[in-house]
Amino acid sequence: MRPVRVRTVAAAVAGLALLSGCGSAGGLESTGEAPSAVGPARLWPDLPPASAAPYDYGEGETARIPGITVPGDDVHRLDPVTVAQAGLKARTKRDSGLDELPDATVRQIRDCRTAPGDCPVLTPYYFDLTGDGRDELVIGVRLPERQLAVRAYRADEGVLTRIMSTVDAVISVELAGRDLILRAPSVISGYEYRTAWSWDDRQQAMLATRDEILRVPERRGERTAPTPTAPAPTAPAPEGSRPAPSGSPTALAPSETPTAASSAAASSAAGGR
Repeated sequence: MRPVRVRTVAAAVAGLALLSGCGSAGGLESTGEAPSAVGPARLWPDLPPASAAPYDYGEGETARIPGITVPGDDVHRLDPVTVAQAGLKARTKRDSGLDELPDATVRQIRDCRTAPGDCPVLTPYYFDLTGDGRDELVIGVRLPERQLAVRAYRADEGVLTRIMSTVDAVISVELAGRDLILRAPSVISGYEYRTAWSWDDRQQAMLATRDEILRVPERRGERTAPTPTAPAPTAPAPEGSRPAPSGSPTALAPSETPTAASSAAASSAAGGR
């Protein structure tokens, strides 16, 4: 909103100057020619364009979930554990292998009824991601090494289709408008990745429409840990004396595992993927 206000104030000042200038003795004065717009310069224009992507990242992959019917296309009536279990048998249109889950996670999903304490399926959320007036189902699945699988499902004519499937080490999952925003840590200190997934009507799937790395504002009281340095050499201790015990190494607290509660807080703040 700040740029809009700045432009409004600037326009008002310019208008005031114009009115006052017309009535003054000196009149209006030119400040010179306005700079011309410069378009992007293309590098290596003779390089032939690529005809196909070198890697298949699974964008636009969808999969019909077998054995699931959606009465009235109301995903609220579905059991998320049942959907996750049925999704283990789903086959995507392209065999990229990206939708496969670790064997340990597959076993946990299958045992959700008998061992609910180890069930990796998180609390479901419901948002209208496609803009058709009906909610889609969003499920999170905890994976080893603090990874999270995020999946979205759409119901159409009683058929349930997975329209999004991605895995990342997320900081949080948020909803902004109809976009799902995944925040992930970066190896660069003080930065994080943010990927926006949006519905694409042509592909009938959620696509990663924006992927960026952003600087994270430093919180008050937080400081970057100093780079460890090698200890300075010390003179040998006198014979018979004992060296003083050194302090124990400080354990770094691991990042918090995503939970349904944190997702609920994020979705509430977004106005509620």
